[in-house]
Order: sequence, then C-alpha cells, then structure tokens
Amino acid sequence: MAIFLIRHGETALNAARVVQRPETPLSARGLAQADLLAHRLADQRITFILASNLVRAAMTAERLQAVIGVTPRIDPDLQERNYGDVRGMAYSALGVNILAPDYEPPGGERWEDFHARVDRVWERVCQTAAETTGNLAVVTHGLVCYSLASRHLRLPPGAAVPLHWGNTSLTIVDAAPPWTVRLLNCIAHLDQLTRDDPLAPSSG
Repeated sequence: MAIFLIRHGETALNAARVVQRPETPLSARGLAQADLLAHRLADQRITFILASNLVRAAMTAERLQAVIGVTPRIDPDLQERNYGDVRGMAYSALGVNILAPDYEPPGGERWEDFHARVDRVWERVCQTAAETTGNLAVVTHGLVCYSLASRHLRLPPGAAVPLHWGNTSLTIVDAAPPWTVRLLNCIAHLDQLTRDDPLAPSSG
C-alpha cells in the first residue's frame, strides 16, 4: 500500500506570485490540472482521501472524488503555513524571503509551530494508511510536502528535497516505515495540458 502525497492545483494567486489567501479557489487551469491528475490516479486503488480545508486543496480533492468515487475527509492540520498579515501581498513587494528559516510572518505561524502541526497530522496520516485497505491520497500544500520530505520521508538515492512543488505534483510514499519515496514531485500528467490545452501559459 502507498500514500499518494499531492499538492493542490494552480490558483490565480499562484500564477501572479502572490502569497495565498485561504479562500482562493482553483483557476480554470488549476481545475484542468486536477482533472488530469484524477484520471492519472483512476486505476490506482485509492480508497481513502484526506484533504486540507483550504479552498484550493478541497477543490482539488473534489476533482479526485468525481473520478475515483471516494469522499474526502477534511483535516485542517493539512493546510499551508499561515502567513498571517502578508497573505494577499505580492512576493516582489515583500522585500524578504518568506521561505527563509528565520522568517516569522506578522500575525502568522512560526516555522517551529508549523513543523509541529505537520508532525501531528503526519501521525494521523500514517495511522489512516495503516487502517486503509487500499491506497491513501493526501491533498495538501507545497510547504507541507516540503516539511514531510525534509524531516520524515526517505528520498530516492541522490535526490534532494525539492524547493518547489509543482501544482498537482504527485509523490508516492510506501505506507510503512521508513516511508520510502517511490516517486517524487512528479507532474508528468500535465504534459498534455502544456502541449495541447489553450489554458497553458505562454513561455513569456
């Protein structure tokens, strides 16, 4: 059995390089990405879905539900790091690297608090995986994926922890210790969107 770790689809704020707000929905492109991911996973025996409660992740999970037929269970601890007062601001206007290990967003979540939350939800993910007869899908956010990959998962030989996690990226992890990663941050299902779909962004 395996855990399918998934980042949500694209939003308009993703594309505009703006710090995400909790209520931001998927864009048309993000919905198309989620549909492609759902069809990629259609025959993968996913029998349980956990999802963040933030709109962009919940919408991604709903697209999986439409194809796989499994109703997601929402877990707020899967949500992205809370960036407090800087949410809604353009990265270019901040003047700081909000991913820096010493950055604490005003009104937001400290790194140590975020990692502690991820640790708690990872325990529940592992317990759910152990109790699930098929595979478990977990729809979450880039920094949650980063926190897990850097502190809990065994990456493939020679692989580094990704600094960027693609929209609807798929990471497949063995559902038992030592939580070995079989596939890391893969967006191969988006090749058709980039090649054929008019929603694909230009190269400029």
